Amino acid sequence: MAGMDPMHFLELAGVLLAAGVVSGLLAGLFGVGGGAVIVPVLFQLFGVIGVPDALRMQLAVGTSLAVIIPTSIRSFMTHRARGAVDEELLKAWALPVIGGVILGSWLASFAPSAVFKLVFVFVAWATAIKLGFGKASWTIAQDIPKEPGRSIIGVVTGLLSALMGIGGGSIVNLVMSFCNRPIHQSVATSSGVGVLISIPGAIGFMAAGWSKMGELPPLSIGYVSLIGAALIMPTSVYVAPIGARLAHRLPKRTLEIVFALFLALMGLRFLVSLI
Repeated sequence: MAGMDPMHFLELAGVLLAAGVVSGLLAGLFGVGGGAVIVPVLFQLFGVIGVPDALRMQLAVGTSLAVIIPTSIRSFMTHRARGAVDEELLKAWALPVIGGVILGSWLASFAPSAVFKLVFVFVAWATAIKLGFGKASWTIAQDIPKEPGRSIIGVVTGLLSALMGIGGGSIVNLVMSFCNRPIHQSVATSSGVGVLISIPGAIGFMAAGWSKMGELPPLSIGYVSLIGAALIMPTSVYVAPIGARLAHRLPKRTLEIVFALFLALMGLRFLVSLI
């Protein structure tokens, strides 16, 4: 793909702009960081422009991690200014999360795309079940476990998030809600985890895909499409408020059900592609 002609290059730019529009709309509508939306959208659109099937999922995941860097930093700074972040927990998770991200990036250098798809299916369906059927009474502990439990949670969160191309918000929210933490604190703390995941994750996926440069679209550094990140970021930010305005017109329960269905369908899409 290194020799892509100008028309194909414009085609790539067009589908990535479309990805930004769709991702921004859905991210604003459902109040997520965007990774759970960006990955399936990019997976489809990279297929349109002929990215090899064996590399499509890795490129979608790596590009997603790069895209969510600025949004995760901005979100964390906002939540931190309001004092909503559990900074003690975030510090305890910092090194384990980064360690999990490094492990996930290393796996990306040789793991088949099926691994990434299965991780996406598992996390997406777990989140969908929690959103669709979960109750406030669903808890497994009165608080976040002490060490070594906290470090184990951090490593697993970093690993799964890196393989899925998300900032960890879905996973952290699940863990903290099951451990009896309030939702606002869960969302705020997960924004800090997003910073810990997205930056080393994007760098790791660049390194993991370095040997595949000749098979990837132009302006890619490893498994990160620079043109993808550059086009998705501004369009997603521009369109997200439209989705947010739509969200305010719908009941919270309706949004939860619709997003649960979206995640379930995306998980099913990846599961079917494995058959």
